[in-house]
Amino acid sequence: MARRNSNVLSTDVEEARGQILEAAQSTFLHFGVAKTTMDDIAKAAGVSRPTIYRYFRDRDTLIAELIRMRSRKLFVRGTKFVLERDSFRDQLIDGLMFMVDHGRKDPLIRLIVGPEHMDLATTVVGTSRLASTLTLEMWGPIFDRARERGELRPGITNEQACEWLALVQLILVGRLDFEDPTDPAHRQLLETFVLPAFLPAAG
Repeated sequence: MARRNSNVLSTDVEEARGQILEAAQSTFLHFGVAKTTMDDIAKAAGVSRPTIYRYFRDRDTLIAELIRMRSRKLFVRGTKFVLERDSFRDQLIDGLMFMVDHGRKDPLIRLIVGPEHMDLATTVVGTSRLASTLTLEMWGPIFDRARERGELRPGITNEQACEWLALVQLILVGRLDFEDPTDPAHRQLLETFVLPAFLPAAG
């Protein structure tokens, strides 16, 4: 079977969106987000700029979809890492450190977790609360399991927990950017100030 020309957009909507996202991803990674225009992405995808707008409302929408795509790839690795820990307390602390350390190194995920991108993050995320939504996608099932085992404090929803975790992650990114990520002091802070918010009160 002949290989389809990569510059020919699929007639399937989801596949076409995927082709555009792949082109956008390579363009953003090559030129940087700030310098990449929709014309650059259209050229990389082999289509016109109006064609891009048929699939994505605007540049921010496209960026948000890319962040979601790359985050979900990280979630696969992160979930495997977390579930290798036996207790919820280790899952939460080790998982937070893992996700923050890897997320801050990804040039696109960093757009919503890097302190230097707060202006852009506000524009991209808008009212969709992308950071909290993605955090819920990753951590919701883990919280459900912890709740079933009696390891999660009653009275808090996954949505509330993940909104808080999204803020904690933002703080951690700034901290790990300027300090040794392997320093045990990071874990100690999380154990002292974050963990008690999630664990049941000692009986």
